[in-house]
Amino acid sequence: MTWQTARFRIDLSVPRVMGIVNLTPDSFSDGGRHDSVSQAMRYCEKLVQEGADILDIGGESTRPGSPPVSVADELARVLPVLREAVRLQVPISIDTLKPEVMRAALDAGVDIVNDVAALRAAGALEVVATHPACGICLMHMHGEPQTMQQQPMSGDAVAQVRDFLLLQAMRAERAGIGRDRIVLDPGVGFGKTVEQNFALLARQRDAVPAGYPILAGWSRKSSLGAVTGRPVDQRMVPSVAAALLAVEQGAGVVRVHDVADTVAALQVREAMLRQRH
Repeated sequence: MTWQTARFRIDLSVPRVMGIVNLTPDSFSDGGRHDSVSQAMRYCEKLVQEGADILDIGGESTRPGSPPVSVADELARVLPVLREAVRLQVPISIDTLKPEVMRAALDAGVDIVNDVAALRAAGALEVVATHPACGICLMHMHGEPQTMQQQPMSGDAVAQVRDFLLLQAMRAERAGIGRDRIVLDPGVGFGKTVEQNFALLARQRDAVPAGYPILAGWSRKSSLGAVTGRPVDQRMVPSVAAALLAVEQGAGVVRVHDVADTVAALQVREAMLRQRH
């Protein structure tokens, strides 16, 4: 299976690591650490050296309770970095739900749109559909970032997530977006309970419609803290474990903060699989 993006066709026959680059003052894990373009680019280069296959750059936090950011502020945060990052010769993803930011990022040469709202904002689908080849990641989110954990989902999250993702993928395909451009994300932590998040991990293949690659984002999530008792800055090991389990359950891409440690864990897995085969 492959993922077609603007400049790269990504081979997903081996799991790929997407490194997180937050250009926000308030992200739950690393907000405010990459305030200048030079700091952000040093971090991007570090992640690539550590083995990141994709960089996911965002300028608006989607942590529970996070306040919205204006289009102007988000563009001011991300565009200068995106223009530099596209020179790194790895696929660059923009993490945004705003069509204006998507358009500007794609015009700057970005390869992938990673949208927690699954292109439901007015105009977002049209922006992506008019691009000839960019990749997209459609994620399930229950509610809005400001309130999603106040009233999380009820019932069987797996079936609800699968139905939602299928609906949004079909909507994208009807708009002319090729299936090979689409990756789906169950949306761990976005309006789900701890139990529902782990149900999505245990039944990940059922939570995503067959035929679409899976992106899993467990890195440093609060559900890992809930079961381990570890604060956010001590969740590297649980995050790597969750990423490995997600790959075992079919994920083709794992979105992580701890790139070097995740890459090392996947290398151990690959060494085992070579001997098995």
